[in-house]
Amino acid sequence: MFLVTKEFEFAAAHFLPKYFGKCENLHGHNYKLHVTVAVPKLDEEGMAFDFGTLKRIVQREVIDVLDHTLINDTIPVASAECIAEWMWKKLEKSIPIFEIKLWETSTSWVTYRGGKKF
Repeated sequence: MFLVTKEFEFAAAHFLPKYFGKCENLHGHNYKLHVTVAVPKLDEEGMAFDFGTLKRIVQREVIDVLDHTLINDTIPVASAECIAEWMWKKLEKSIPIFEIKLWETSTSWVTYRGGKKF
């Protein structure tokens, strides 16, 4: 099994409407995103999954939708967990997705694997 990961960055604002604390207020993050696909074997070119293809799909389906926006306009409860799950649903039809990692800060992130059992 080959795991191929591409890193992305985007900036966006959000608020947590069901949270009581300072994060219930509008604020922004410089998000970092890792999208990992899983492929069982190499193709005839010796590649598991083309980085360029992965970049184009994630850019179109996720980054272009969320970058420099109020995420709550797209995802009403815009916690990191809900954002990662939304990303998964946007990508699972186009790529053999294995894992989403989404950082809100350099020390805080969520990992999502689409409800797969370990």
